[in-house]
Amino acid sequence: MSVPPKRLAGLDGLRGIAVALVVVFHFFPAVLPGGFIGVDVFFVISGFLITGLLITEWDDTSRLALGRFWKRRARRLVPPLIPLVLVLCTAAWLIGGDVLVGLGWQLLGAVTFGYNWVSIAGSVSYFSATAPELFRNLWSLAVEEQFYLVWPFALLGLLRVRNGRLRLTLVAALALASAGWMGLLVEPADPTRVYYGSDTHSFGLFTGAALALLLRRSGFSRGPAPRLTALLGRWRARLGLAALAGLLAAALTLPDTGMVTYRGGLLLVSLLSAVVIWAAVQGPRFGPALDTGPLRYLGERSYGIYLWHWPVLVLAQAAWPAAGASPTGPATVLTSSVVGVLAAALTLLAAGVSYRWLELPVRAVGVRGSIRRLRARTIHPRGRLGWLGLVGVVALILAAGTTASLVTAPTQTSAQSEIERGQEAVNAAEREAARLASRPAAGALGRPSSGDLITAVGDSVMLASAPELQTGFPGIMIDAAVSRGMGAAPGILAALADAGTLRPVVVVGLGTNGPIRPSQLAVIRQVIGPERELILVNAFAERDWTAGVNDDLARFAARHRKVELADWNAAIAAHTDVLADDDIHPGPAGGRIYTDSIRAALVRLAAPPPAPGLEVYRRPVPAGSTGPRPPLLP
Repeated sequence: MSVPPKRLAGLDGLRGIAVALVVVFHFFPAVLPGGFIGVDVFFVISGFLITGLLITEWDDTSRLALGRFWKRRARRLVPPLIPLVLVLCTAAWLIGGDVLVGLGWQLLGAVTFGYNWVSIAGSVSYFSATAPELFRNLWSLAVEEQFYLVWPFALLGLLRVRNGRLRLTLVAALALASAGWMGLLVEPADPTRVYYGSDTHSFGLFTGAALALLLRRSGFSRGPAPRLTALLGRWRARLGLAALAGLLAAALTLPDTGMVTYRGGLLLVSLLSAVVIWAAVQGPRFGPALDTGPLRYLGERSYGIYLWHWPVLVLAQAAWPAAGASPTGPATVLTSSVVGVLAAALTLLAAGVSYRWLELPVRAVGVRGSIRRLRARTIHPRGRLGWLGLVGVVALILAAGTTASLVTAPTQTSAQSEIERGQEAVNAAEREAARLASRPAAGALGRPSSGDLITAVGDSVMLASAPELQTGFPGIMIDAAVSRGMGAAPGILAALADAGTLRPVVVVGLGTNGPIRPSQLAVIRQVIGPERELILVNAFAERDWTAGVNDDLARFAARHRKVELADWNAAIAAHTDVLADDDIHPGPAGGRIYTDSIRAALVRLAAPPPAPGLEVYRRPVPAGSTGPRPPLLP
């Protein structure tokens, strides 16, 4: 039995804050859009504690027992993972559908502690809305475990350097190199590679390690000046409080896909976390103040909470599809909140059971000791046999459920199937256009069709609707891609205009993947020129930015001549049964509704007097579809 390390004041409270930020970010993203920084706070705490333990061992014994170190890490991390995998895979199998997609490679990443690199190798996006990965949150556990595997060797070399300042400089250089590598490699369209990568996202761990070296001051020729020490002592609590306020401000403001986050933002979060840790463990008041009852409770159970919260949320949303039934209406806000509260309650229950009956006993006496304790409590042989039988049956059921989940897992989500169907249609249209271009005489025959006037630029929702758009508007030109945002539209449209292939009617459907700015719409209007008509398709998605996107699109369309709104949101709200399981991407029936919403906008554009060339779209305007509009701008 190993002697537990001395508890450092404030760290449990800081863990509680960190896990609360992550959970709120995932359960209620509109409340804390930057709550993902809680993971980086955990990284700093881990780097600080692990390095401190290793330095203590080195100072006491002049050696590092790496086998014992890794055994302690495995005993701390692995036992809670086993019931997590068995219970949640079985639950996913019972629910079925998209939550089973990719379960095999997810388990491979989980059992090898390589989830981050398995995801990178498979081009799986952390920011994708089309694939509800059950164990996505295990990426950070993989980064930490890889650090635990490599760092002791590096530290062993550093501890042989007698100059303490040189040691600290080398570790600080590692942190800066990792942060710089993140800033250099980040891709604005999808930062997954740098967010997942151990090479690009280890600066928090190195920051914590540097703090541990600094506080131990081993190898330093002299300490800080007495006046500086006294000044820091007087200001320690205030600096810690200011750093904590900075962390909360980051949780409220940092965007998960913004470049500021990956080019300095997360490094700043790590430095602020180090200041909070320093103030907590060095001061007599700030650390105990952090360890208030609720925060300490959450901090002690933070590992279990982090493990369970994401899969429980994914399964709760899969089991209650109505949570995404009307993204802009109050019913969805209510149902989403109910799902979030229910998932939070189940998470706390599971984490509490794991902490009380698994983590504490295994941490205290090991796996074998915990089994002996359990057997000792059941003295009567008949009772012991009953317990063993119950445990065996439960284990057998969970193992069978996990096996079934792997065997029956589909190869792709329903949303991915619809997107792939749309991509095939777009590719076929491009091949046909190339064939006709090579035979101009054949291409000139026949009457122009209604789609020959339309260029459509959109995201994966438009891509999933492509077959129906081609049927409804034969000859339409579609340029749509997964995860595309409004910021991409001006460049795409400018390239088409320069090539002379931009058509008289431009349809833009790019509101699903993030907030937009009115200035982006103004640039689009400028790029296509005053002679072209513009149709803006609004968004339908359970995202915190959807309502704002739709308001901006409606205002722009109402104020500008030759701009109309295709109200996809209103058209699909009562027909979510024709969407994929993610309640975002349409199937064939949904694609027809998407097409009809654009057709209705075209009818309004072609209302008397129509712009030249739009007579093809003139039809009787349905009652109520036109009415007084605000003053129009060019």
